[in-house]
Amino acid sequence: MEISVKRSLVVFLLLLTLLSPQSLLARVATPQQRAAKPGTAAPAPAPARLPEAKLISHVLPNGLEVIILEDHSIPLVTIELAVKNGSYTEPPELNGLSHLYEHMFFKQNRAIANAEDYLRTIGQMGIAYNGTTREEVVNYYFTTTSPNIRTAMQFMKDASRYPLFDEREFVREKQVVIGEIDRNESNPFFYLSHEMNNRLFSKYTSRKNPLGNRQTVSGATTEMMRLIQQRYYVPNNSALVLTGDVNPAEVMKMAQEFYGDWPKREKDPFVEFPLVEHPPLPKSEGAVIIQPVQNVIINIGWHGPSIGKDNPATYAADVFSFILRQPNSRFQRNLVDTGLVTGVDLGYYTQRNVGPISLIAQTTPDKARAAIKALYEEVAHFNDKDYYTDEQLESAKALLEADDLYSREKLSDYTHTLSFWWASTGLEYFRGYLPRLRATSRADISRYIGTYIQGKPHVGLALISNEAQGRIKITPEELTGQFNK
Repeated sequence: MEISVKRSLVVFLLLLTLLSPQSLLARVATPQQRAAKPGTAAPAPAPARLPEAKLISHVLPNGLEVIILEDHSIPLVTIELAVKNGSYTEPPELNGLSHLYEHMFFKQNRAIANAEDYLRTIGQMGIAYNGTTREEVVNYYFTTTSPNIRTAMQFMKDASRYPLFDEREFVREKQVVIGEIDRNESNPFFYLSHEMNNRLFSKYTSRKNPLGNRQTVSGATTEMMRLIQQRYYVPNNSALVLTGDVNPAEVMKMAQEFYGDWPKREKDPFVEFPLVEHPPLPKSEGAVIIQPVQNVIINIGWHGPSIGKDNPATYAADVFSFILRQPNSRFQRNLVDTGLVTGVDLGYYTQRNVGPISLIAQTTPDKARAAIKALYEEVAHFNDKDYYTDEQLESAKALLEADDLYSREKLSDYTHTLSFWWASTGLEYFRGYLPRLRATSRADISRYIGTYIQGKPHVGLALISNEAQGRIKITPEELTGQFNK
């Protein structure tokens, strides 16, 4: 199984080539989180609007939402079950159990009581399958040829509704999850993400940690799996997402046949078990993280907007991030072209329960102190009227639109994007995403910067080797933007 843990920033393309995939952990591919390739020219604003995804959705009487994106270009179909579960539902005593549940999903169930038979049957049909755990969604999918759609729908029903939680498999999968934790903790870059999470969300750190807690996972029982199933794996907290070579009418009929009698949970789990309110940062904090790395990674994080509380700021955040990613932006020219950093990015991660904003840069030890000063100098000028041009604003919008269109080329991956949006924002936010991006103005971006970034409490971190820190002695104060005059 795969766990995709999205921290405060999608690391830009350069860092992805330099750091291990496990270093800052994998992330869902969502439109606002893919950067333009460094060194490419920014496209001119599109003269015509790009086609938007034509989604069909229907809610069954039991609350299960069925979402369909039809595309007959190739005879493949992806069937995905998305559940509003993940670390945002987890107090410390449950942290990691959403992830562990994900590992138990493709195991024995009422229909196939032998795990080997289950996997053999899937393999013979050429069905690819996997699951992902994130902060605000857990999703499971089958990708297969379109003639197998009915069988895949049946498999998904049995796995979601009738798991057996075999004790021997459960013991084995606990060790697999603990092994994932071990691998992450053996990577120096894990500690940057971990420290940022703990400082940005210090009161409720477990709610931003999909990987999970070693002790909690070790002590988990199958009764706890049943608890999660009864609480969250219910139709009125789930969506069935289908993309590819499908007939919507036939899919809706099958959905009713296989899932129509799935009993609805009488009480909304988020009413019975409300989300926590992450308190604002009381003050800025800085810290140096010593790990055996060659370069220096600077990471600055802020609390960003939450879906449902300040939606307009989320569109402004995405547009502003894409402005800064353009190679000809002042941000890139002042930091990368000058040689102060080898790569830099600012990004916002869309979330319902506080989406973090993160600035991340890579530099060398001898340039680290100057780079930190330069980063804060750029932040101080974000709201200047001439910080970006009207052309760059429109180009960023065009990039975001093109990115969404490009991501639909591989529908099996785009299915996960749809699940992410459904869980964290709701489908209506997704439907209106591109039109609202187009309407984003300078005033919207200015309000976003002033509300969430400039002058706001933040966390500044530096990942550096012991030897380099011994020479340059970066201070926590510098990492929060306080410099000796």
